[in-house]
Amino acid sequence: MLNDNLFEVLAEPNRRTILDYLRVKECTVGEIVELMQLSQPGVSKHLRILRDAGLVSLRKEAQRHVYSLNAKPLEEIHDWLEPYRQFWTNKLDDLERLLDEDEAP
Repeated sequence: MLNDNLFEVLAEPNRRTILDYLRVKECTVGEIVELMQLSQPGVSKHLRILRDAGLVSLRKEAQRHVYSLNAKPLEEIHDWLEPYRQFWTNKLDDLERLLDEDEAP
């Protein structure tokens, strides 16, 4: 069953940006602050929400908090979207056939 909370979490653009950064490499809070030019408390708030949703994990290295992407919850959204992808693929295929017919001599 799809967790509706994931959509709420992902609806916020800064959170999606954080996930984009973490998709490339693990980051500390400070690195994310520099990349996004948000305040440290703002970044920490977004990271807490992402962590609560299971989308990021935290590892402590001495004084540093290192965050990494946990893409597993995104599989739920991927699976939920699959029938819609098929729907649009079929519609686009139909459109392509129609356009090909219009171009035929």
